[in-house]
Amino acid sequence: MKKLHIFILSSFTPKLLLTFLIALFVLLMQFLWRYIDELVGKGLEWTVIAELMMYASASLVPMALPLAILMASLMTFGNLGEHNELTALKSSGISLVQILSPLIIFTIILSILAFLFSNHVLPYSNLKMRSLIYDIRQQRPEFQLKEGVFNNNIDDFSFRVNYKDPKTGLLKDIIIYDHTEQNGNTKVTIADSGYMKMTANKAHLIVTLYHGRTYIESNENISYSRKKGYYPHRKEKFDKQTFYINMDGFDFERTSESLFRNHYQMMNIKQLKYY
Repeated sequence: MKKLHIFILSSFTPKLLLTFLIALFVLLMQFLWRYIDELVGKGLEWTVIAELMMYASASLVPMALPLAILMASLMTFGNLGEHNELTALKSSGISLVQILSPLIIFTIILSILAFLFSNHVLPYSNLKMRSLIYDIRQQRPEFQLKEGVFNNNIDDFSFRVNYKDPKTGLLKDIIIYDHTEQNGNTKVTIADSGYMKMTANKAHLIVTLYHGRTYIESNENISYSRKKGYYPHRKEKFDKQTFYINMDGFDFERTSESLFRNHYQMMNIKQLKYY
């Protein structure tokens, strides 16, 4: 009987592990597909993505484990029935309960471990995952210039370039609308070429322009001037111009996890009694 139990368990456990990994992978891909729009285009480090996948995998264990047990049981006893091994065991006087007893004991132990996991590990992983998803949602899209398309990711500025050299980073035919004064398109800079690069700490964007002009529309008596058919403005010509743009909001910042601790998914049984 001991050899029979070892045989049943040795047939069941590899299938359980395999089906568990497959079920977890499928659920993880579903999770990734759900949040893919919030992950791409934000310049996140691979460590942040890996951390999110790790906590998401832990939170999906309670769903993947029952599926794995079901599929592994079907595969194990399906193979036994296909090779007439169940018939041979029954004909030798071994009841179905005796055949199933090692798996029943094994699943009871597995259920206890799953309960401990759900009570202690799952709330922690849910807390980490939810807070990380919140931080990713708050992260602003990465600043990337595309040829011929206006980029409005930076507050109070709108950029457009007609050509970007992929090797040197040289930009040509640059148009920059400055909305810092909140007066509409009253200040625009046009340059033949230039460069844009981040500082070492990624706190500012350094914009260097060559051979351009800046047009600044005057706000004095603007309504009267427009009625008369002319628009007073100031034009500044430059050979080289450099200015810095604040890049607040582009750094990945972590929110305090205390904001999410009061949710029931982040609590164990003891904490839920006082919820």
